[in-house]
Amino acid sequence: MKGQQPDYKYTNALIHETSPYLLQHAHNPVNWQPWSQEALAIAKKENKLVLVSIGYSSCHWCHVMEEETFEDEATAKMMNENFINIKVDREERPDVDQVYMTAVQLINGNGGWPLNVILLPNGKPIYGGTYHTKSQWNEVLTKISNLYHKEPQKANEYADRVAEGIRQTNIIQPSTNLNGLTKDALKSSVDHWSTFWDRKWGGDQGRQKFMLPGNLGFLMDFAQLSGEEAVWDHVKTTLDRMAMGGVYDQIGGGFFRYSTDSHWKVPHFEKMLYDNAQLIGLYSRAYKIFKNPVYKEIVINTVEFLEREMKDPEGGYYAALDADSEGEEGKFYVWTMPELKEIIHEDYSIFSAYFNISPKNAWEKDQYVLYKSMPDKEFEQKHGLSEKRLKDLKKEWKEKLMSARTIRVRPRTDDKIITSWNALLINGFVEAYQAFGDKKYLERAESTFALLQRKAYQESGLVHSFKKGSKRTDGFLEDYAFLENAALKLYSASMDVQYLTFAQEINNEVVSGFTDPVSGMFRYVKDGDLISNIIKTNDGVIPSPNGTMAQNLFILGHINYDLESMKKAKTMLAAMMPSIQEHADSYSSWNSLLLNTVYPYYEVAVVGTNAPSLLASMNEKFLPNTLIVGTTKKSDLPLFEMRFRDKETFIYVCQNTTCKLPSVSVEEALDQLKNF
Repeated sequence: MKGQQPDYKYTNALIHETSPYLLQHAHNPVNWQPWSQEALAIAKKENKLVLVSIGYSSCHWCHVMEEETFEDEATAKMMNENFINIKVDREERPDVDQVYMTAVQLINGNGGWPLNVILLPNGKPIYGGTYHTKSQWNEVLTKISNLYHKEPQKANEYADRVAEGIRQTNIIQPSTNLNGLTKDALKSSVDHWSTFWDRKWGGDQGRQKFMLPGNLGFLMDFAQLSGEEAVWDHVKTTLDRMAMGGVYDQIGGGFFRYSTDSHWKVPHFEKMLYDNAQLIGLYSRAYKIFKNPVYKEIVINTVEFLEREMKDPEGGYYAALDADSEGEEGKFYVWTMPELKEIIHEDYSIFSAYFNISPKNAWEKDQYVLYKSMPDKEFEQKHGLSEKRLKDLKKEWKEKLMSARTIRVRPRTDDKIITSWNALLINGFVEAYQAFGDKKYLERAESTFALLQRKAYQESGLVHSFKKGSKRTDGFLEDYAFLENAALKLYSASMDVQYLTFAQEINNEVVSGFTDPVSGMFRYVKDGDLISNIIKTNDGVIPSPNGTMAQNLFILGHINYDLESMKKAKTMLAAMMPSIQEHADSYSSWNSLLLNTVYPYYEVAVVGTNAPSLLASMNEKFLPNTLIVGTTKKSDLPLFEMRFRDKETFIYVCQNTTCKLPSVSVEEALDQLKNF
């Protein structure tokens, strides 16, 4: 009967959830429950181990393990009889994921998803791993269950050691010694990191490559201030290689999650909001320096992709698109040679040369990922094409292939709207507005911010994610830190003081609700009920929330001439110096703050009726270590106080409360910055 729901043999407690990942498991024969303290209480009452399986909707190997193992009735019977089984969407509960990922890294040396841990009823882990085949999984369940029931003392002693290891990784030794914050320390950090760079293909050396916008953004700033050409070369190589590679969707726009090879050619086909949000900002900033039209094209196409495929009707942006469709990884995005010949037809020979379509470049089974092996200008020269001719051909190819895609089965969409990831996108939109001067980007930033204010900001504070009918989880530090940072960026771009007021409110909430008095950092969770406190200091694919909060304090300190906020930012930074020195690739948010600290940091205040125009002109320039703010009216803010004059506009360039004489042109202000 049309519209009738399938008659499922099994339905578990996940049917009441709204997370696409949890709902994917709602009809497994496993008696899954969502994470809760009640589930752990049942485990204690029944003296059962707790099995926690963590993943996310676009995780390929999560789907594989579900189909092979969690849909198997015999395996499910063993799990149901011996364990309390909990499914966790890591994007909804990054705190749970963080604690047990740390456990698996301590146990195995590395981790990933699906993340599968077995806990004592008190929440302490006695086993951890990632993907398992069905036979491996059944063997693990039998072995761990036997250990718990036959040698409980041994199981408890091991779990205690792992739990203590987790606690130790979240201990940060505070420091008030600011003497180590030097240019030499910064240079040493980058020099050590540079030994791991792939000078030919960009990024860091390795068989897989992730796009890490925070790292590249820091290196751009460092290269500009230090004048180190080798750093510029590495950044540009990485940006160009990523842009030409299959890790960028050459037809539909947007970036996939990472490259499965060292040449950026074949991606893992998930598309995540956090990647694309940050890469919009990165390529916009890079355009300010290099003026490469390809960078602008990437920003335009990536924004178009987000608007087309990841935007909620109410205005927020979804979390992710799955890697799989019709049960096959990448099926929505890859092409066979016969398909391409039929679709492209008369221009196929030049198309195949442009996108490297030949048997030696096939991904698998005559399937092709489109990527470029040379810049367009070089290709034009090699094939005798004019710039206009290639541009026209590319437009035609894109239209034909996008049309062919529309009849394919789309990957699943994870339609959660995550506060922290949308905040990163606000920053990306602001960067695009500042680089290109197109107001539609500022409007998108402001409308996204307004949606978060309306939907994610409750009386009790921020929520982490939301969608229609969803249960609201309290916001984590990353939600507060990233949204505060987005508000500060919006204030700088728009001059609208409401964003500054909001940033200060959020900052006060973080200080009052998340401060960890022992470390001097901020806890990841306001009121945690996990086995360990979480102090998240390292960057991953998204910036460190503590590093971002330190940057926020630094910026607010300069806006308000608040010495205490600046000092707090620097003491947080001082505590991180050993990690920065040893692992710069994981601490770029902190290195960015170190850059702000050891090189001159400027405040540029644009005051007067013509401030919007002059502010926009200033923001078009690549000016690291520079806070740019403006006002068209009188203001009591220290940067504006006593500086407003009717019918006149001045630019004030300051450093450490010392200001140059007011200038009336951007050129003069830039000259003052250069020769302060």
